[in-house]
Amino acid sequence: MTEPRGPSAPEAYDVAVVGGGAAGLTLALELRRSRPDTRIVVVERQRHPVPETVHKVGESTVEVAGHYLREVLGLGEHLRSEQLDKFGLRVFFSEGDNGDIARRVELGHSEAPPAAVGTYQLDRGRLENALGRELRDRGVRFLPGSRVESLDLGAGEDHRLLVRTPDGGERRIEARWVVDATGRSSLLKRRLGLGRRVGHRANAAWFRVGHPIDIADWSDDPQWQARIREGRRELSTNHLMGPGYWVWLIRLSSDAISIGIVTDPDLHPFEETNRFDRALEWLAVHEPQCAAAVTEHREEVRDFRVMKDYAYGCEQVFSADGWCLAGEAGVFLDPLYSPGLDLIAIGNGLITDLVGRALDGEDVEERAAIHDRMFLLITEGWLAVYEDQYPLMGAPRPMLVKIIWDTAVYWAVVGLLYFQNRIRDLGDLPGVVAGLGRFSVWSREVQRFLREWGAVDDSAGPASFVRFYDFAFMPRLHVGMTADLGDGGLEERFAANLRFIEHLSGQLVATVMAEFDADPGNADKRRLLRRWRGNDVLMDLVAVHEQERSADPVDDAWITLGGDVLASGGRR
Repeated sequence: MTEPRGPSAPEAYDVAVVGGGAAGLTLALELRRSRPDTRIVVVERQRHPVPETVHKVGESTVEVAGHYLREVLGLGEHLRSEQLDKFGLRVFFSEGDNGDIARRVELGHSEAPPAAVGTYQLDRGRLENALGRELRDRGVRFLPGSRVESLDLGAGEDHRLLVRTPDGGERRIEARWVVDATGRSSLLKRRLGLGRRVGHRANAAWFRVGHPIDIADWSDDPQWQARIREGRRELSTNHLMGPGYWVWLIRLSSDAISIGIVTDPDLHPFEETNRFDRALEWLAVHEPQCAAAVTEHREEVRDFRVMKDYAYGCEQVFSADGWCLAGEAGVFLDPLYSPGLDLIAIGNGLITDLVGRALDGEDVEERAAIHDRMFLLITEGWLAVYEDQYPLMGAPRPMLVKIIWDTAVYWAVVGLLYFQNRIRDLGDLPGVVAGLGRFSVWSREVQRFLREWGAVDDSAGPASFVRFYDFAFMPRLHVGMTADLGDGGLEERFAANLRFIEHLSGQLVATVMAEFDADPGNADKRRLLRRWRGNDVLMDLVAVHEQERSADPVDDAWITLGGDVLASGGRR
């Protein structure tokens, strides 16, 4: 490590990471593990160690982030000893006044999924403190309690930073690469004018209670309790869902719980939840059992935070001119399905690849453009999962089907590519890139179809308990991410997965259309049928389903969700 030779001597680094939250710290560790001689400095405004239960977004992980933390960063021991194993996603749909959770339709796991696809609930402070210690142990210069006073991007030469240290002193830093990991303050994005508005609008309010509220205590119904064969409901990322909203409950290893309210502003104005007392009143109306639990432990409420209209995009995140944006400094989508750390994992991997090649003397201009295009293609496709979809949360059957479909797609597409470590090689896989392009088109049509179906759905409520693994294709796609595909196997598996998702999508469209055909007196359904039959993309998906159904039959129980099929235990 180069030490300053005097007041006027700048410190020289290969990479300067501005921001030492989850995105910046994990990036620095990945860079160091990938290329041990890389000279790295991380500048972070907060002093360390931070409080273990620091109040930040991103407490729940899904499979990509779990794999990243465990396998790519080597944090398995920390996750096992200091964090909690997550018991998957769990959703409770509205029923009456939501006064009895045992009466609500429930989607989730009954038994823990395999450890190879394990996920976690994170006390972010614990994670960031562990990362800070790991970086210091590996010789990375970590400057907590410091702030960047000025940042000059070099044109064909090193970037220059002036850093104010906790004691009021100054450090001058020169770096070949600079990465903005400053979160929502988005230092470089603002300076370069790269911000982009997105079509998704939603607000969030959240707080933590210093008591381990257990959702399993909300009912003593023995049948409801017996649904869980292995594991604890409280370790799921629990979602209480209703028209235009969902409430999260995330248990933390510090014996606290994170509770958040996420709403569509057209259905639930921001002013109803933007202060704690108002949020508690809102919960009393929409989620009375949750409100009662919070009220019981009100003296242990630790904090409260809100975000209005939180989603945003970016015009560019990676540049061959030696700068990149990481984590929320570039893009933020939505907390539903917990994608935040997934995007950090994907983005950090692309940055590590780009920076490592550049430092080794490779011309990365074309690669930077490809990585940038692929990352934004992935995030734009992800955004379609959320845009205009919150009203659908009040339609239990269509929303439940959407969650199954979204989850299957996540495991089959992005999950497979990440677990197989091929996202950074997409430029060398034209067939995969072409498949992603096609998928981005027809997946948007499926999301619109789900939204339109939900707007007129009048079907009977689905089975009282639906398990992700009740449908044979779900565990196959889930565990399939971890397969040893060997040379050339990824492209074949990816193409097969895409074809299967098309098949599944066509089955969805065909099944719902058949139900609508059986209700000829409903004018809204007749109108939608005419529109759907005139949609070439949807009809192409139906054609794929018809072609595949004989060779690869799929039970339509994942769409019909009949109580006689699933309520007593379902099928594998």
